Amino acid sequence: MTVDTTGTPQAPLGTLPAPFPPLSPASSPLTRASSPLTRASSPLTRASSGAVPAPAGPPAAAAPEDAPTVHVRRRIGFTISGDGSYAACLAEATVPSDEGEGGGGWFVERWSLDGPEPYAVALPGAQPEEPGTQVLPLPDGRVLVRREVGGGNSRAGEEREEDHLPEEAGPSAETAADGPGRAAEAGADPAPGHHDLSLLYPSGTGTGTQRIGGLTGTEVRLLPPAPFGAFATCYDAGGGVTSLWQLCDTGGGSGGGPAHVLTVPGRCTGGVWLDRGGRLLALDRALDGRTKAVVVDLHVGQVSPLLQLTEDSDDRLLLAEPDSGLMIVRSDATGEPRLGWGVLGSRHPVRFPDTLRVAGALLSPVAAQPGQILTPEACVVAFRSAVPGGAASLALWRPGERRLHWRRAPADWLGPAARWLPRSPLHLPSPTALHAYDVPPVAAPGPLALPAPRVLRARALPPARRTLAVLPLQKAPLTPVA
Repeated sequence: MTVDTTGTPQAPLGTLPAPFPPLSPASSPLTRASSPLTRASSPLTRASSGAVPAPAGPPAAAAPEDAPTVHVRRRIGFTISGDGSYAACLAEATVPSDEGEGGGGWFVERWSLDGPEPYAVALPGAQPEEPGTQVLPLPDGRVLVRREVGGGNSRAGEEREEDHLPEEAGPSAETAADGPGRAAEAGADPAPGHHDLSLLYPSGTGTGTQRIGGLTGTEVRLLPPAPFGAFATCYDAGGGVTSLWQLCDTGGGSGGGPAHVLTVPGRCTGGVWLDRGGRLLALDRALDGRTKAVVVDLHVGQVSPLLQLTEDSDDRLLLAEPDSGLMIVRSDATGEPRLGWGVLGSRHPVRFPDTLRVAGALLSPVAAQPGQILTPEACVVAFRSAVPGGAASLALWRPGERRLHWRRAPADWLGPAARWLPRSPLHLPSPTALHAYDVPPVAAPGPLALPAPRVLRARALPPARRTLAVLPLQKAPLTPVA
């Protein structure tokens, strides 16, 4: 595994890099003139109202007036930033022609979600993107992009239908979660590939770009949005280790390239943040034929076990809510892969309720209700329910209840993404709106079940017996009785 930086020394093990300098758009080689896509070509975009102010630089060349109209066929990899203000995805364009609609390739879209309605801004590059390109929105409006530029086997940014199908209709949950790295465990040794890391942002009528650097490894994956900065994992199949890298800080600066944080033995997938400060990160580590969730302390560079239900089980962490401590896990400790829940730091065992077993459907957690301080039983969890050949639906569930609350999901849900901010309802994004869902009411407690009153039945008393008193002879009456 190698790393491509711009010359700044790497941070020592277990430390975080210093704040990064601001971006310089003068180094951007990408302009709107190099792409057939135009900002006005998308019916869901606005000219400049959603653009993040960029430093002054040379103006981009104007797009040709006869540029064809571009329509979006589908979107994949929709990801929402940590603060819920922006999102990003890959969009597949189609260009109408006399012979019908032709493919226009993939390009990056940045979405603004903090207004009355969502809208998108196209950020195309000099060449169409590959379906395996991964995008990550930052709170300042920039989009971090990971592109594979040679070799490798990573498909971390590509959404596959089998990832959302029930287990009986496709690969097992473990296979879908682990992705292409199964080939390495099965005996194949994929060749390492180089992955380029860049920041994209609107710049006038063009696309500004700032190259951060690159990573080389068997698998390179951007982790879910962090409370600060952006992180990636790089798996080296030859060495059997996964390294964790910080790519940029909250302000989007590059800091001279990726900074190494620590190295974890084994192959790590997943990625769930366990606290609001961005110190504790949970990863699903495959080691010695088993997959167990471990927690990584970024401040001290330590790795410790998180889930070890049994010695022979595969225990993965799917979602965690830092306020309540609620965790949603998937494990085969019961003999088959099932969804369960537990509490971070609790000594109580993980529970596997039958409520989360829906025949013919695969439930995947997408969000949890924040703000439920130390009350995991009252924390509402939103699940995406997928069935083969059917539309996805939404299910809401509380650990303290024994039922699922079903809701109709938008037909054009950009799933499985969801936004749930403190003191706000759950929102599911679609190309035209953010659909709000209130939490289900807490079931009123039923009447207190008192034990049936005990009926005391009168017992028949034995007939009274006449008792004859025998008096002493000297006390007997002498008067005759008539």
